[in-house]
Amino acid sequence: VQLVESGGGLVQPGGSLRLSCAASGFTFSNYVMSWFRQAPGKERELVAHIIGAGGRTNYADSVKGRFTISRDNAKNMVYLQMNSLKPEDTAVYYCNAGRGLFWGQGTQVTVSS
Repeated sequence: VQLVESGGGLVQPGGSLRLSCAASGFTFSNYVMSWFRQAPGKERELVAHIIGAGGRTNYADSVKGRFTISRDNAKNMVYLQMNSLKPEDTAVYYCNAGRGLFWGQGTQVTVSS
């Protein structure tokens, strides 16, 4: 099983980033896919998840209306579109499959002027 995140970086407040996660080694469409994040000195928290087949989504209150999670089951990819970024969104973002079963290595997102 492998989850590989990409798309992180440095962005100014109010800017946008799109994170991608490439999955392999399991039946992707059968799994709930999630994005978590962990800021320095804080616990890892759920940002958003998306159900495998129907695409039903759920978001943390702190990102509702700004972030959008999506998936492409044909490509085994999950995405996180992040708009109107704030300094408090700064964290390492992790892709996750199966509600905590498999994890990626993380990608750093830094929001700073």
